[in-house]
Amino acid sequence: MSALRRHLAVYRMFLRNSVIRDMSFKANFLLWFLTDSLWFVGQLLFVEVMFAHTESIVGWGKWEVVLLIGAHQMISQLFQMLFYVNLTAFPELVRTGRLDLLLLLPVDAQFSVSVQRFSLDCVVNTLVGAVIVAFSLAKLGILPGPMSWALFSVATILGVAIHYGVMFLLACLCFWIVRAQGIVFGYYSLVSLSRYPEAVYRGVFRFVFLWVLPVILVANVPARILAHPEESHVAGLAQLALAALIALAGSRLVWLAGLRRYGSASS
Repeated sequence: MSALRRHLAVYRMFLRNSVIRDMSFKANFLLWFLTDSLWFVGQLLFVEVMFAHTESIVGWGKWEVVLLIGAHQMISQLFQMLFYVNLTAFPELVRTGRLDLLLLLPVDAQFSVSVQRFSLDCVVNTLVGAVIVAFSLAKLGILPGPMSWALFSVATILGVAIHYGVMFLLACLCFWIVRAQGIVFGYYSLVSLSRYPEAVYRGVFRFVFLWVLPVILVANVPARILAHPEESHVAGLAQLALAALIALAGSRLVWLAGLRRYGSASS
């Protein structure tokens, strides 16, 4: 309990500093919010154009696809809010030796590296995704029960965990590679694959992004849970849970191996 209180106290400090920083640069905060919002609107317009020419895409109707995009928005923005800025900045901490300061904090070093920055602008964009999910369900005439919402919440958390585990593992390659930002950004560019129905992917591409880097599942499973509450989603949740466990365990092992290699700024 003492360790938990210590971690919570440090996180409150990080959170407070992040809010002060974002509020000190309000124009930057508003610009990022506007940019993300326009990108999201662009996705919805793309869906509108597609369904002007067809009734369904691999069995997914218009509002089911909008629901999928809303779920993708929620999960990706939650990940950005909590971890993205920290993981993209991590390789530079190692290169410059500024990681030393975080290693001295009285908490787990991976924790401090992962949560030192909080992206306030992503809070609003996460809520926008939630509104789109709710609106899509209303259009579909679906009212999920408490169990469906509970499973959706679990799937959302697992999706964020997968993104964090894979991206942190890739960021830890900076212990061996001078600059690893390109690899980290490369993975995040793949996250957008989850905003399309799983069935559109075929062949090797489907295998890689369903089993090796399961980004396709991250939004598809939560969306299916809400869109089809009468179905069993045990298999999808089990695959998400296994992928999250492997990603988190793998990232922890690579982190510990990297720390043994790290020479600090004084070496």
